[in-house]
Amino acid sequence: MNNKIKLSFLLILLACQVFAQQKHFKAFRTQHAVKIDGMLNENEWAVAEVANNFIVNQPQFGATASQSTEVKVLYDNSAIYVSAYLHDDPTLIRRQMTLRDGEQRQDVDVFAVAFDTYHDGQNAFMFMVTAANVQSDAKLSGNFNLNNGVDYNWDAVWDSHVNIVNDGWIVEMKIPYMSLRFAQKNIQDWGVNFYRSTRRLNEVSYWNPVNPNIAGLVNQFGVLSGLEKLQPPLRLSFLPYVSAGYSTVPSATGTIKNVLHNGGMDVKYGINESFTLDMTLVPDFGQTLSDNVILNLSPYEVQFAENRPFFTEGTELFNKAGIFYSRRVGKTPTLYDSINQLAVDSGYTILQNPSLTQLYNATKFSGRTKHNLGIGVFNAVTAPMFADVRDNKGNVHHIETEPLSNYNIIVLDQALANRSSISFTNSNVIRRGGDQFANVSAVDLRLFDKANQYSLQSKAAYSTVGGAYAHNGFKLMNSFGKVSGLWQWNFSNNIESDQYDPNDLGYLKAPNEVSYNANVSYNQYKPSKNYNFKIYSFSLKYQNLYKPYAFSSLNYSASFLKVFKNFYDAKLVVEGSPIWSNDYFELRTPGEKLKRVPYVFSGVFGSSDSRKKLFFNYGIGYATAYDYSEHIPYSVVTGGIRFRFNNQFSVSLNSKKEFDAGEFGWVFFESGTNAPVIGQRRVIRMDNVFNAIYNFQARMNVTLRVRHYWSRVHYVKMFHVDSEGYFQNLEIPVVTGYDNNFNALNVDAFYTWDFRLGSRLIIAWKNAIGPDVAINGEQYKKYMDNLFEAFASPLSNQLSAKFIYFIDYNQLRRNKSVQL
Repeated sequence: MNNKIKLSFLLILLACQVFAQQKHFKAFRTQHAVKIDGMLNENEWAVAEVANNFIVNQPQFGATASQSTEVKVLYDNSAIYVSAYLHDDPTLIRRQMTLRDGEQRQDVDVFAVAFDTYHDGQNAFMFMVTAANVQSDAKLSGNFNLNNGVDYNWDAVWDSHVNIVNDGWIVEMKIPYMSLRFAQKNIQDWGVNFYRSTRRLNEVSYWNPVNPNIAGLVNQFGVLSGLEKLQPPLRLSFLPYVSAGYSTVPSATGTIKNVLHNGGMDVKYGINESFTLDMTLVPDFGQTLSDNVILNLSPYEVQFAENRPFFTEGTELFNKAGIFYSRRVGKTPTLYDSINQLAVDSGYTILQNPSLTQLYNATKFSGRTKHNLGIGVFNAVTAPMFADVRDNKGNVHHIETEPLSNYNIIVLDQALANRSSISFTNSNVIRRGGDQFANVSAVDLRLFDKANQYSLQSKAAYSTVGGAYAHNGFKLMNSFGKVSGLWQWNFSNNIESDQYDPNDLGYLKAPNEVSYNANVSYNQYKPSKNYNFKIYSFSLKYQNLYKPYAFSSLNYSASFLKVFKNFYDAKLVVEGSPIWSNDYFELRTPGEKLKRVPYVFSGVFGSSDSRKKLFFNYGIGYATAYDYSEHIPYSVVTGGIRFRFNNQFSVSLNSKKEFDAGEFGWVFFESGTNAPVIGQRRVIRMDNVFNAIYNFQARMNVTLRVRHYWSRVHYVKMFHVDSEGYFQNLEIPVVTGYDNNFNALNVDAFYTWDFRLGSRLIIAWKNAIGPDVAINGEQYKKYMDNLFEAFASPLSNQLSAKFIYFIDYNQLRRNKSVQL
């Protein structure tokens, strides 16, 4: 072996050792107050230890960061203080203003600190500040049911200031202990990492190296020592609010007008350093984003995103078992649609029929012990809901549409060595009056080897539903795979009994499944001449019915992703089913199946460099399936464009169009025989979303979101289905009246002003097409015709304002002391 080869080999080994080593860093206790002004002129900053020598994570892992960064940490009995001096040419610093938690893929430089306060390599609190002094915060966890372990929905109250200087920019942060959880110890070591994004270079770097080929993030943190005798003050805060507004809702029997007024309060109480109690009393969620309503032709319930702050903040522990769907709390009353149908069928006048269940209160208790046992308790109580209708004789009927209900979750999550954990979760729902009650218990075990190369997961759940339709069921899941390295793979098996039902507080499309899954991926993060990184993956899923045990489907999926040197990306997707499959759910009849033909889909999707003022994404896909006699195509086209006029104002438009010439599905049950009838339908779906954001300053903005969804359904053939699920030779005359022309239109505009830490004013204006509006599909066959007609149709309107004021008990007590 010649000397050059020996030297190269030794350098590689040395680099691997350096990257594998965990960096250590010491915090400095301060006895004086630190003013958060971005000046760093306190004496303590001058003597504090420095963390520097950041290592690139992307685009070229292992390289030294192009710009130097110096970070220091101070602490006292009330807060942790972090300063970062980010050296750079001030004329090149990107400073776009964004929404809070909205810095991703925007044109702005970012600095962040993350604390693993229990030093378990699994959970951390992250605080980010952009060069425009916009804050983002998140919880990091090993819960991959929640955005790959990053919970941006969590918001804390903390302070920051940014100062642009001659050779870069300075960040100064104050993170009160009320925003953290940590164990009760005299001397503490925390996991810590510092992050920097230099946007013009698309360079991401960390103080302690984070290797993209190693599973996990928090387990690649360094160590923060020197934290001694932390004595935080009482962690007690109040968030009272008042709201007022006015709404009009068109209905089949006239416009329903409502004066809106409400008041309530959130309370956050730190029982000790480790545990926090969160309560919300009579909350008002009128200022949240509207749901993306669609025309649902499938046999499965549509799952909507959670937009209510109390149910999105800090719920990662409750989501760990995957049996918590928070939209069940405060859902649409069970008899809401029945009341609307009653008005249509009987000519009754609806005086009131609330579309959402009022929440009386909700409580979260969560934290971790010094032995890393996570404990979470969730409780919510919803009010009984009533509709008032007037019959043809003038009598008013008061009808209960949803009973008084109590929702509960208990979680015990023990963190183990090497990122491993074991957790127990129980959810239950109790309703007044002997109505249906439900209980689900789940155990989840996750094990990683010491080298963090392999992972084993086992999950078991058991559900009990009582009432008139009592039933019990279970779920078992096991998986094993290689989670780190250039090549990664996984094998899993999932069993859900036919009576497994977590849906009173969870979400499951359908039970009665036995499936086997296998996937393999090649993850090359080392840049080459033409690309920054590439990921190839292939997966296979073989599915059976649990009872009776019978074949359902065989599906495959392959994807090929490349990110090029110019930061454009392209992804090729190929997926399909090579053989006939059996759909046991489409016919809505137990024991009966529908044959699905083999198909193949291929598509190309990608996007441009998101740093540019003009950013676009694209996608085009085509699928084909052959039945007995004809070729049936499916196509999808997606596209989006975003333009940034300046650092304050940007707009975007995202569109998706689907065309399916042969979507086969259930239409109705035949009168007399109750036999299911299916139809071949030609379906056009279009979904367009326009967004505009204007930022007056770092904590004041106006946002506008307009969404129009259109689905046109035309039945060309109808069939009976035989006992084997075939239908081609059982064609019947088309029954009219089942074509559909569905439009959903929502306009959401919000003015948001965070006028002091934790306090906010929100003014919301929301428009939506009325629930009883039907646009004639024969008259309006084109998308633009439907769009104009939707705006011209009767719309519901809501204008409201909400004033929220943050009160820190310690600040209140100090102010009273000064007055005395």
